[in-house]
Amino acid sequence: QVRLVESGGGLVQVGGSLRLSCAASGFAFSFTTMAWYRQAPGKERELVARITNRGTPDYVDTVVGRFTISRDNAKNTLYLQMNSLKPEDTAMYYCANLVVGFWGQGTQVTVSS
Repeated sequence: QVRLVESGGGLVQVGGSLRLSCAASGFAFSFTTMAWYRQAPGKERELVARITNRGTPDYVDTVVGRFTISRDNAKNTLYLQMNSLKPEDTAMYYCANLVVGFWGQGTQVTVSS
């Protein structure tokens, strides 16, 4: 079955960095467009970044220049490098398989000012 397990979240100060990882299994990861979503309290879940199976990325405007999505198809792992973090980046971050519409359990990111 499809499984996505996120890790790497935590508490960080404004301007700090975190690297999220998502271990994928149960599907052909190397052929699948993947994405990171986030959901802050009281807000809808939003797409943060996605990456095609060939490695072409795109980002929501609010993270351009700060976040980098990448993948290692040999390790079936998706990454999100987050730099210059802001309080408004505080949210639960989810890894997603966009082909079957499946999300992981999420990892919390909290940016303190």
